[in-house]
Amino acid sequence: MRLRRTLAAVAAVALALPLAACGGSSGSSGSSDGKLTFFSWDGQDTMKPVIDKFQQENPGIKIEFSNAPPVAEYISTLQSRILSGTAADVFAIAAENKTNLINGKHVVDLKDKPFLKNVPKFNQTTYGGQDGAVYGLSVASWGAGVLYNKDLLAKAGANAIPQTWDEFLALCHKLKNAGVTPYLESVQAMSTPLAAFLGAESAADGNSMDSKIFDGSAKFKDYWVEPLTQWSRLWTEGLVTPAVVGLTGDQVRTEFANGKVAMMIAGPWDIPGVRKAAPKLKIEMAPIPGIAGRPAYLAGAASPGYAINSKAKNPAAAEKFLAYLDTPEAMALYQKATGAITVTTDFQPALDPALQPIVKDVRAGNIYLPQIAWKRAEDILNVEATAQLQLLVQGKATPEQVATALDTKLASTS
Repeated sequence: MRLRRTLAAVAAVALALPLAACGGSSGSSGSSDGKLTFFSWDGQDTMKPVIDKFQQENPGIKIEFSNAPPVAEYISTLQSRILSGTAADVFAIAAENKTNLINGKHVVDLKDKPFLKNVPKFNQTTYGGQDGAVYGLSVASWGAGVLYNKDLLAKAGANAIPQTWDEFLALCHKLKNAGVTPYLESVQAMSTPLAAFLGAESAADGNSMDSKIFDGSAKFKDYWVEPLTQWSRLWTEGLVTPAVVGLTGDQVRTEFANGKVAMMIAGPWDIPGVRKAAPKLKIEMAPIPGIAGRPAYLAGAASPGYAINSKAKNPAAAEKFLAYLDTPEAMALYQKATGAITVTTDFQPALDPALQPIVKDVRAGNIYLPQIAWKRAEDILNVEATAQLQLLVQGKATPEQVATALDTKLASTS
């Protein structure tokens, strides 16, 4: 969380810390002597302050930390370590791997732990199972939308945030005609605008869209074709280059912070980096404008949770670490590094003003991410969706073909 996508934007570097030795090949050697292994998709800049403070307060426990970047590399690395019996005592459980971890009985049920008492129901059920089980401590949520450079918008004569997708595309054309690169998003993961379109559609359908798809009473093509068509207008109308398939989220953020693009897809984790690189930039974040009469909506989810390995070598220390991660002290350190929208009732973060337009909806759970809503095989479907979206962007697939490919992939997992 992000924690994200996002909750999504942390350096993939190995730690070499005096108090937290990194194991690039494992997080495998925890034991009852006080060593605790911890594997995360957050990197050194984010986790070092938290780890240092925990070890300072718990001198008998030494954390051995390793990390891999989100999403695909983290998921595959964790899976390999679980299969080889070398997984860490504590690791992140995310939208893309929660079903496999829960169904495989690789994670411990935390439902009766005191540190969950301040965690909202939305976050608990996101990483929950049958009979009220909770398998991840998720202390934040994220919403992703559009981050606007208000000065570049003003340069094109725009003084209002668009409320509909047609208005948004018209603004992109206006910016392009003014010599301004209008918009960028990385397509190396699920598209944020597409997820938001689908979220608004699901809400209008009584949140039954994914249940229908997965019980066989509906198909992806019944719901996805129009949102895919609308999203692809960014390319069919010549507003964004197909070359974005090679761009990472970090590269998009750099272009935005350097004042070279007017609008970008962003989550809370992007704000600290933009502020650091361009402290005078006038920015504001807003939900994705709506399509087909639907309201503006946010892609998003409860941030990845912290899970305890069911085969942890030091389960007592693991539980103590999770209890610490839920404290206001730990969340303050984490929030400062990430800009995360924390949701526990005993901590109120000082959020960047640019996030204010989305905070209420994020905390209320008015957010949607397909990988969270999918009922099974979310890791397999996510890989397929990303590959298909890249084909769509490059003009090598139609919206109908993308949706059909997802139906075919889902059928193969039954």
